[in-house]
Amino acid sequence: MYNLYDFKIEKLEELLMTNYFQKKYRATQLFKWIYEKRVTNFDEMSDISLAFREILTRDFKLFIPTIFKKQVSSDGTIKLLLKMEDESLVETVLMRYNYGNVACVSSQVGCNMGCSFCASGFLKKKRDLTTGEMIGEVLVLDQLLKEEGENKRVTHVVVMGTGEPFDNYDNVLDFVRILNHPYGFAIGARHITVSTCGLTEGIRKYANEGLQINLAISLHAPNDKIRNKLMAISLKYNMEELMDAVKYYEKTAGRRVTFEYILLKGINDSKENAKELAALIKGTLAYVNLIPYNPIKELVYQRSDDKNVHDFLDTLTKCGVTATIRKEFGTDIDAACGQLRAKNEKEKV
Repeated sequence: MYNLYDFKIEKLEELLMTNYFQKKYRATQLFKWIYEKRVTNFDEMSDISLAFREILTRDFKLFIPTIFKKQVSSDGTIKLLLKMEDESLVETVLMRYNYGNVACVSSQVGCNMGCSFCASGFLKKKRDLTTGEMIGEVLVLDQLLKEEGENKRVTHVVVMGTGEPFDNYDNVLDFVRILNHPYGFAIGARHITVSTCGLTEGIRKYANEGLQINLAISLHAPNDKIRNKLMAISLKYNMEELMDAVKYYEKTAGRRVTFEYILLKGINDSKENAKELAALIKGTLAYVNLIPYNPIKELVYQRSDDKNVHDFLDTLTKCGVTATIRKEFGTDIDAACGQLRAKNEKEKV
């Protein structure tokens, strides 16, 4: 049985025309029903013939994950543990900025990237999420927002939750195309961001997609020596390879990247580190997003002092680098990526 949310519109057109001998416009009709009108019952699709509605009921489903656990922060952040059809648990987060409601979406069940500071790595990758399961994460958050007010909805999406998006490339690309499609969620391309820890072949492939969707790279270090200790992926793709891919992306896509940089006390947060980072990205259009660390009790890493954070920012700015400090969300709940799922799995043991 097909999950209708798994299909970007071009794939749905092909399936309906080839397997069901339907006209091409049928895919557009279905998209409008499930995304614009948010119908979850085929019987409500009044402009589709009864005969084809019966086929849809037989061969298709509209799966939306269920809420297994919910945490709400005093700042309004919502963190959910969602249950998929196979009982897999996946985290998704809603963050509220003054410019809109941002959904942070997971792309895999577990993660194999092995970043030593991240709770997602506590539970190794079980499988990729399907396009429809990622769509389901956004639909659940949209429903929660709708319950708060009729016109509230997810306005921005970042694929920065558990998993490595470029390790699930095809499903993630279909997902963001549905988000961006005018008959899908109709979220502007520049309101969508895909993040990678540095899979260079994925960056180069993404550069040729013709998308205006943002690209963020988890960097977290100014050199290979530090990055090798923090991120296992750095042992496969060193800094030179990564920066070559970044420059290729900028040249091919005509877009700049954002470097995500978590500040860890005594590890990567000195003024010297900031100067080295500025030298590393010199010649690119890159923007740096500095991230205060959410401590995880099982790990040794500590949060940088506020003074170090601001000194790091000032040093980058003086070196001509555009940088900001990311606003923090959900510090009074399990804020770190993967933390809620890992905590739940431990409680089950």
